[in-house]
Formats: sequence, structure tokens, C-alpha cells
Amino acid sequence: MPPCSVRPVDETSRTREAVRVYIDSAEQRDWQRLGDLLTEDMVYEMPQSRERIRGRSAFIQFNREYPGDWHLQARRIVADGRHAAAWIDARVTTEHQDACVWFELSDDGLITRVVDYWPESYDPPPGREHLVERW
Repeated sequence: MPPCSVRPVDETSRTREAVRVYIDSAEQRDWQRLGDLLTEDMVYEMPQSRERIRGRSAFIQFNREYPGDWHLQARRIVADGRHAAAWIDARVTTEHQDACVWFELSDDGLITRVVDYWPESYDPPPGREHLVERW
């Protein structure tokens, strides 16, 4: 039987830390810190509303403009190499939902792709058409 391939702990730890900082930065509305974690051409997708945002600046603007008093807290982060998943407790005003967010990172540890899964499909609220494409 061939030997088991083990990913370097440092890459997995770096990925886990990047996701933790991503969530904390968004919660703190620290847009500079959040932007520093992302590649310029990162992609953010929300399959439940069929929306996609391309690029760091559009993604940061999307978060800045997101309506309501929203808060994020990581319940669990699981990482393997340059991939991670986070179970997030999300609250918008008084509504609470759990989200599952998948991350992909570049060789240099920057986030290249984020896919945000919510429990239910929904139509996106008006006012963000200038930032998203629909599929």
C-alpha cells in the first residue's frame, strides 16, 4: 500500500487563520484588513440567490452596503491545505441563520473564492444589481 500523503500543517493552519481573520474582519467592519486577505480577482458566490461578485473592490463594497445590523460569528472552521469550510452564525437585525461558507486560497495564502450557502433560496433584495451578476 502506498504511503499516506499528508498536507503540510503550516498550509492548513495558514488557511484556517485566514478564514478566522476574514470572519472577524467582516464582523468588525475592518474593510482594509478584509481586503488584504483577498486576491484582486477573487470571486464571491451565493448559489441560493444565484448571485456572483467578481473582484475584491466590488466584494468590499457589497459588504459595506449590505443593509441591516448584521453580525457574524464562527461556530467551526475546518481546513485542509488551501481549502476551508466555516459554519457561521449570522444575524441580521433580529433574524438568525446558520451559513456554510467554502473558501479557496491561492498558493500565497490569499482568498481567491468564497461560496456562501444559506438554508433557503431567496430573491436578492433590490439595490445591489450594480455589483452582482445573476445566473
